[in-house]
Amino acid sequence: YPRYMNDKISIFVAFGAGLLSFLSPCVLPLIPSYLSFIGGTAAGANERGRTLLARTAGFIAGFSAVFIVMSLLFSGTFLLLSGVQRAVTSIAGLAVILLGLNMLFDFLSFVNYEKRFHLKRRPQSVLGAALAGAAFGAGWTPCVGPILGSILLMAGQSGAAAKAALYLAAYSAGLGLPFLAAAVFFDRFLAGAAKLRSAMPLIQRLSGGFLIITGAVMLLGRFQFLNILFIKGEQAFIAWAQGGGLPARLVPALVFLCAAALPPLIRLIRKRSLKSPALLIGSGCWGLLTIIQAAGILDSAGLVAGLLLYRQGV
Repeated sequence: YPRYMNDKISIFVAFGAGLLSFLSPCVLPLIPSYLSFIGGTAAGANERGRTLLARTAGFIAGFSAVFIVMSLLFSGTFLLLSGVQRAVTSIAGLAVILLGLNMLFDFLSFVNYEKRFHLKRRPQSVLGAALAGAAFGAGWTPCVGPILGSILLMAGQSGAAAKAALYLAAYSAGLGLPFLAAAVFFDRFLAGAAKLRSAMPLIQRLSGGFLIITGAVMLLGRFQFLNILFIKGEQAFIAWAQGGGLPARLVPALVFLCAAALPPLIRLIRKRSLKSPALLIGSGCWGLLTIIQAAGILDSAGLVAGLLLYRQGV
């Protein structure tokens, strides 16, 4: 179980790194260009939306495949050094810390090198979009620099090809899921991305801090300490949920109530109409969950505790 938790923590770290890659100053401002390029043109808004969504999924599959192949190559290289695993892990940790410091102070110019593949023709199919995604993963995005490089080091020192592939799949999911959401809500994404540009320096600093902390944990071999915290947290939640009582019933109800009330509140603050069908359906569903949870018909905390126990094999 502790070994499983160690893998779980590494997956969370890799997924978080993917999210930071998406939000980085070298990727987020370019997302509209990428989506416009791979989306092409189609007759009718509905057809354009379906085309963009399908090709974006192909694009994500393309760069995910490249990242996973890179992880397998790294893990194979590190496997040859398995006799000095502790030293390799320490060196990898130091390298990740160095990459994090570079994101803060930008003193390693070669790390930011990117080989751009200039595709002159738009992809004409999902397969074409996948090939464009592979080109993106092979060298177009600067995120094959510090953040991705750090996850590759973490994957390589795991010593197992399957684990390395899993970590890079989690990284790809962290990068790809927001990409897919941007394609689904393209117009809204354009407005939101414009507002985020002023926060880019802060995102850069947070990314650097994230890498420094990850590298320090690798260097000190303290993933086991994080395992213990995760295990204790899960056990505390299970005991609280199984204890039942009013708190276990009302706390989830309060969470559902916030989920129901927050979107309408935001629209009111922005002085927008509350007549959106999606808003009404979403808030209505969360409101219904609030009522049945508060009434004791639904035991959300107990369900989550049961899933945790099932995963632990209890």
